[in-house]
Order: sequence, then C-alpha cells, then structure tokens
Amino acid sequence: MDVTVVGAGVVGASVAYHLARAGVAVTVLERASGPAAGVTGGSFAWVGNSGGEWPDGAEDLRAYVHDDFRRLEAEVAGFAVRWTGSLSFSAGSGAAPGPGQALVGASEIAELEPGWREPPEQAVYTPTDGGVDPVAVVASLLEAARGHGAEVVYGAAGGQFLPGALTVLAAGTDTGALCRRAGVNLEVGTSPACLLRVAAPPGVVKTIVAGPRFEVREVRDGELLMTIPYVVGQSADEVGQNAELAVQRLRSTFDGAAECRLLGYRVSSRPMPAHGPVVGYVKPDRSLYVAVMHAAVTLAPTVGRLIAEEIVSGEPREELARCRPGLPKFA
Repeated sequence: MDVTVVGAGVVGASVAYHLARAGVAVTVLERASGPAAGVTGGSFAWVGNSGGEWPDGAEDLRAYVHDDFRRLEAEVAGFAVRWTGSLSFSAGSGAAPGPGQALVGASEIAELEPGWREPPEQAVYTPTDGGVDPVAVVASLLEAARGHGAEVVYGAAGGQFLPGALTVLAAGTDTGALCRRAGVNLEVGTSPACLLRVAAPPGVVKTIVAGPRFEVREVRDGELLMTIPYVVGQSADEVGQNAELAVQRLRSTFDGAAECRLLGYRVSSRPMPAHGPVVGYVKPDRSLYVAVMHAAVTLAPTVGRLIAEEIVSGEPREELARCRPGLPKFA
C-alpha cells in the first residue's frame, strides 16, 4: 500500500507517523518549505480534554487525548508536552467546572500563579491541561516517520492525486479546495485567530491563563504564546496596535513581566467544520480520504492513530463514526 499525505501540519504529521510506523509506504507533500508552516504554526497549542465545546464526533475522541499524548511522549524523540494545568476565568461570574476541573478561589490561584498581581476571585482550574511547541512536535513526528521509511517533500504542488494510490488530505483550510479539484464537494468553514510570541523572563507565567482579554502560556523558557481577540477586517496596523496593547496588559498583570516584549504576531485562518471533525473516505473507490478538524493540535495524536488503524486494517473505527463526511457513507 502506498499513501500520499497532503499537508505537513500536525494532523498530516500524525497520520504519516502512525502509518509509517505500521509499515505503510508514506509520502508527505507540503507546499511550504518546512513543517507546520500553516495554521499549526500559528496555533496556541493548548492540549486538554476537559471543558469547552466538543461538537459531535470530537466528543467521542476526547477520552483518548491524554493517553495518546503520553504515548507519543514515550515513542517519539523530541515530542514533549508542558503539563502545567490551566486557569480559565471570565468577566462575569465564571463558568461552572466540568469533569476533571475544580473551581478555585483567589488564594489557590495565588499558589498556582504567584506572580499574578490581581487575580480574579475565582477561576476554573484544570490540572491535566498542557501545551506543546506546535512546530517542534510536528518536526518530531515527521522525523520519526522518516525513521520508519516515510518520505517528506517540501515545496510540492498541492492536489497530487495518484491513480491507484490513496491520498489523505490533511491540508487544513485548503482541504475543501483540494477536494473540489478531485470532484468532491466538501465545505470547510474558517475562523481567524491572532497569535503573539512574546519574549519574557522564564517562569513569569506558570500555567495556561485564559481570560476574556487574552490567553497566555509559556511555550519554552523565555518565550510566551498569547492569543488575543481578532475582528475580521482589521488592518495590519490595528492588529499590531492590539498586539502591543496586549503585551502592555501582560506587563501590568504579572510581577516580573516588565521586560516582556513582542517578538511577532500572525493571524491564521483555522479550519472550522460546522459539525465537528471530518474524517473519512470521500470517494467510492476509497482513493481519497480527508482529515480536517478543530482543535487539530489536541485531536491529532488520537486521529492519526485511528486513521492509520483504519487504513491498514480496512475496517472502520467505531470512534470515528460521527466524524464521517456526508458523502459517501463509509461502507
């Protein structure tokens, strides 16, 4: 069996690794010059399986998220997660905690984030949450895939569908357009997000802090990732001004953050399928398979494993039953 994976983001890298590890001949095609050059590289990369919205098929996958991340940490050199926990709060009374979460008060918040100058009265604490460096984990998965015989081609033209071979489209927001080139109608919605990279003294932020004005976490010693609200139609100057304002808020929020400075920012268009992840064959001859979802970083290890098991065995995985494209049904 030969499989072509289109896209070297986190989903494509996970699919390629799991297929190659199972002995499949895999070629990864990426139009950019390096890994995670698309929306993956602009991801906040928060890993968790509690709280938030898990539409349709995503809900069926959440139970496997942590086990698959832990497995990849053990299997793949360079695949690392910062298991810091998260603190989420809103401008109002705050959300009720879900399974695996706890509502904590100001004193408990101060223990978790001792540098937070004026913490909220309460926040939802999720001790099992973590985050990854999205570019580093994709690079590690692709390198591990190469170690199992996969070929990774950068600067490749998109939409190469080889007769008699299976193509897996893991191209994020480009998946719909590539499907149309193959005669398949698949709509993939989008949602913009603005990510900031900030230089900071190590340890200024210890957990993942998520509030109404920004989300922030330490991605590596000396560097933070932040997300801020983005309004469609904002000019580059407006986005830049908002990014600088966010860093100013960061400086005033945490002790030791006075030296924080903006390294850069980017606006990415995230794929947002209307009814949760879309995973499965989209042509009757099973020559074309799609894998597009949000949140891709969280779901990619599980989805990559299940896709590989499905392709290798020829049998559908029950966990993906509610992720199927509307055309045609998986036989």
